[in-house]
Amino acid sequence: MAMRKRLSVSSTRSESPRVLSTTPNADSEEWVAAWKQVLAKDIIDSPVMAVDAETSVEDACEVLLSKELICLAVKTPQGRSPQPLPFYGLFDFADVNAFLTLAATRHKIGVDELREKPRVQEILKAARDGKVPAHLVSNLSEKNPMEVLPHDANIVSLLTIFSRGTHRVLIQAPSSSSEYLGMVSDRGLLSWMAKYAQKTPTLLRYLSVPLATLALPSLYLYLSVIAAKASDSVLDAMKLMSDEGVSSIAVVDDETGGLLSAVSVTDIGRIVVPAQSNQVLTTPLKQLITRIKEPDGSTDGADKFPVYSVSPSNTLFYAMQKLLATSAHRVFVTEEAPMSSSPSYSSMTPTNLCGIVSVVDVLSLFARLANIADIDPTRMQRHRRASSTSSNDSYRSSGSFSHRSSGSFSHSSRSSSRTSLQRLGSVSSLEGFQMRWADRVPVPEK
Repeated sequence: MAMRKRLSVSSTRSESPRVLSTTPNADSEEWVAAWKQVLAKDIIDSPVMAVDAETSVEDACEVLLSKELICLAVKTPQGRSPQPLPFYGLFDFADVNAFLTLAATRHKIGVDELREKPRVQEILKAARDGKVPAHLVSNLSEKNPMEVLPHDANIVSLLTIFSRGTHRVLIQAPSSSSEYLGMVSDRGLLSWMAKYAQKTPTLLRYLSVPLATLALPSLYLYLSVIAAKASDSVLDAMKLMSDEGVSSIAVVDDETGGLLSAVSVTDIGRIVVPAQSNQVLTTPLKQLITRIKEPDGSTDGADKFPVYSVSPSNTLFYAMQKLLATSAHRVFVTEEAPMSSSPSYSSMTPTNLCGIVSVVDVLSLFARLANIADIDPTRMQRHRRASSTSSNDSYRSSGSFSHRSSGSFSHSSRSSSRTSLQRLGSVSSLEGFQMRWADRVPVPEK
């Protein structure tokens, strides 16, 4: 079976009797008081880069790639609400992944289901006309809601938003509600928290507990892990991330179940978008991660294959540092030692995957210390999974994917002498991308 909806992993370890308390106390009150003195605008980690509503999806992708941005703000289209706001929504690689997955699996969606999805109908019509505007794809992934805070909002205000699953917040300028100083990401707040802990001994001690002692539901170690096999295709990974409402998945060895690496929507966007052929969709994940995550010190001195795992004995602070070092939204918890930083896939020793630790999980812990109400780091993910249920049912009823299939977006997609595999190293721009999106998205038959 090409798809692995979930890699269910059981563990025989007993739960530790020692549990990290998140009940506010004298120390935490001191920390929270300090957090309230720091303004959100002081930790802005990204500019607000805007594109017009009618900018094509491929041009919006080019801006993301060429400027090395993680997110764009899409201006409000003429005649669309909410007109008082300058921006209609946000656009990132999770939205690109959702769009490409829609394109690739369009023929699996039933006619009745399609009638209930007016936005999808708009996208298909725009594709038939030859141009899909960015505003139609903004937050298509449902991972990218636009949240806004005033210029005088503080760290606790950010925690309130991030602890419910949002990844970015726009900060308004003091002079005008329609102008913005920049954007703060959940990873940016995590970075600030890590630096604050390093200069606050009481908080650093608090975070220096093993992951095995954490009892928060979102941090519990022995939940199922969302993973794909190394032999699964790029398209399988795209569909899995879209269905499960996550931005990255584990890639495991077919025989041992050992953790090899992780693949994210950003990795997918940087590979699939510039490709000149749909054959990239049938690339096995093992080959993909070898190409894009292998050490490349001769180019820029950076290790392209960071370690994406931690063990239950590692501390929470160590997990925070690992999340920041890998620029990932989640790291995987394994019973064995973390995987080697060398991109070797021949190990026969199984790695017992037993859970994940995400940026949102950690920030929700800080939110509980701040006594913030209604904390639910999995709320958005549950909503995304629920909204994809009907699509999954239609998808499964028509037969499962095979990573050996043609992978074409349409039955008549054009061929290219230069395959996507030959272009895996070209991830800096959309140069050479010549296929019309209309060719990639099949139009439903009437």
